[in-house]
Amino acid sequence: GRALQTFGALLLVAGLCSSNAFAATDAQPCAASLETRQLGYWLGNWATGSGADRATSKVFFSLDKCVFVEHWENARGHVTEKTFAYSPEENNWYGMFVDNEGRAHVFLDGKVSSEKAEFHGPSRGPKGETVLNRLQVIHVPPDGMQEVWEKSTDNGITWTTAYRVQYSRANQ
Repeated sequence: GRALQTFGALLLVAGLCSSNAFAATDAQPCAASLETRQLGYWLGNWATGSGADRATSKVFFSLDKCVFVEHWENARGHVTEKTFAYSPEENNWYGMFVDNEGRAHVFLDGKVSSEKAEFHGPSRGPKGETVLNRLQVIHVPPDGMQEVWEKSTDNGITWTTAYRVQYSRANQ
């Protein structure tokens, strides 16, 4: 409904315009938002794995600090981007995952604290079945992070881990 339309419009603006194309009349209202700052532990440059499994991740703000963007890529040429934004009108986080292999997932519900973010969204499996996706981004003090993507085909009763990745801060 309205939430998906709002998020779709946000993604369109984020994808087509630079972050300064539509200057806000308030001086960066998202930068002052407690909700947006709670995900701040994810900002920066990250590394995962080693050797052939090595990947890099850069997490940064876009659109006057209203959108978190993660750009991830591995040594084999697989590239993903995730975007997350908070809607104060709906007291909810929204997100989207896309990659260069043709996958796209929308997260219609999210909750974020200073230690953990969790996003949920539906998709379809290979036989057209409904699949629930749960993505968690967990702060691992002092300076690490873990990302876990789980899927459920029984309406959230049981979950299967699609992947679990440990992130460590990369040298700047």
